[in-house]
Amino acid sequence: MSPHAQPDISVVVPVYNEAKNIESLHTALTAVLEGLPLTHEIWYVDDGSTDDSLLRLQAKTASQHVHVLSLVRNFGKEAALTAGLRAAKGRAVMMLDADGQHPVDRIPAFIEQWQSGSRVVVGKRHARRAGMIKKFGSRLYYGVFSWMARLKIDPSSSDFRLIDREVCDEFNSLGEHNRMTRRLIDWFGYEQAVIPYHEQKREEGDSPYTTSKLFKLAVDSAISHSVSPLYGAAFAGFGILLLSIGIGLVMSINFLLGDPLGFHATASAYGLVLILFLIGLLLISQGIIGLYLSHIHTETQSRPLYVIDEKGSRR
Repeated sequence: MSPHAQPDISVVVPVYNEAKNIESLHTALTAVLEGLPLTHEIWYVDDGSTDDSLLRLQAKTASQHVHVLSLVRNFGKEAALTAGLRAAKGRAVMMLDADGQHPVDRIPAFIEQWQSGSRVVVGKRHARRAGMIKKFGSRLYYGVFSWMARLKIDPSSSDFRLIDREVCDEFNSLGEHNRMTRRLIDWFGYEQAVIPYHEQKREEGDSPYTTSKLFKLAVDSAISHSVSPLYGAAFAGFGILLLSIGIGLVMSINFLLGDPLGFHATASAYGLVLILFLIGLLLISQGIIGLYLSHIHTETQSRPLYVIDEKGSRR
């Protein structure tokens, strides 16, 4: 393949402190790609590794098919993936992790689906190698996220996926900073093909994703993709307002009729109802502010107003 020719397949691999896994991953990945009747390139993105991952990656660049991007510090996996997707030139772009849990021997199945016309091909885990707490937390998060973002999210889907050049270009046009790659790709709405796979045991070392990092990623993703939390105060305020009005009416009518219900309400009780009423008004006011913030939030994301299906369009 000439240096300026567009490859058929680009593979993007974010790397953070994976020195022990690089050799086995690269050997297996190269064997699969060279066995395909397609041209290819590999983009390793070192995300500020503190071990000798970068040195091991740089040693692979003797091949014209291998490229290395080195970030000056650890910006996070999503930033590393974005850097790789922006650098990739292939007609299709494959993403996978560097820890060996994504089986590279399934890549031909992804490519087959892409060649059949699918522009997004998603790897779906049969079984996840994680503790019960992480599994429960993951299902809870995706359930809440799907409701908030009004997107159908499969908790078994992963970053192990292939996207067409058209989808990659659309993704690269996005300008927001707090991002979750797979959710943004889902947001476009392209029909997806699914490739099932068994998650492999991590080759060496520990996952760089600690519980705190996963929690931060979940919060950032939920806020980035949904403005539903901003509406929460308004709904809560409206409910409290109706409740306070209802209680106030019942207490007032009961008082005027001579207290047949036996409430024996004191002045402080009426004061509490008034406070409840004012809290409802306050929360509604905050909800109105939230509506304005939601519009500001949406505008500052700079996402496209719509995405044109180039293959389905006729011009």
